[in-house]
Amino acid sequence: MNQSWHEEKHFSNRNNWLRASVLGANDGLISTASLLMGLAAAEPNHQTLLITGIAALVSGAVSMAAGEYVSVSSQRDTEAADLRKELDSLTRYPEIELAELTDIYRQRGLNQTLAQQVAEALTKHNALEAHAREEIGITEVSKANPLQAAMASAFSFACGALLPVLLSLLSSTVWLMSTLAVTTVLGLGILGCISAHLGGAPKRPAVIRIIILGALALAFTSLIGRIIGITI
Repeated sequence: MNQSWHEEKHFSNRNNWLRASVLGANDGLISTASLLMGLAAAEPNHQTLLITGIAALVSGAVSMAAGEYVSVSSQRDTEAADLRKELDSLTRYPEIELAELTDIYRQRGLNQTLAQQVAEALTKHNALEAHAREEIGITEVSKANPLQAAMASAFSFACGALLPVLLSLLSSTVWLMSTLAVTTVLGLGILGCISAHLGGAPKRPAVIRIIILGALALAFTSLIGRIIGITI
């Protein structure tokens, strides 16, 4: 019987790159727009705005890539260390590890006999995989991927930062702050909608959350730039 109607779509396998992409695009859009708005409030010349925007895009993308790579590499190193410890325990104390796995399934609701049977079957199939999943919480889906996270973060940051940079190129200094504010808020709303869609989450909370926080960042930076401009 065809049961395709009952197939469920899960999006947790996208977490590794989706988190980095959303963070990068959000940071690229908000930080670059905030920087340019703060600078525009001090009324610099058009060339200064453009150079500042390009520098923010390039340096931000490189920084995000490096930061993601280092942080996710640290996570991967921790996972590898835990797996080595588990493999050593499985080699030296197989009976104790089997008892631990049995107890895990018993605590999840299986009776002692069934828990023992499941633990023995999974241990025979792939003991390290079973213990990694049940004891440590490491699966193939959740394993850290530093290069993937770094590339996703750098690319998405550049995409997010590109919008305010193009606006600084095309808009006059007089209208730049207003244009940046409106387009950044719209861009954040679109980003929130896309990220929620890709993650299979409700769109409204994601859009509201990202717009409110982004608008606060823009307003605060603009105020600081105006104060500095007056002081100078």
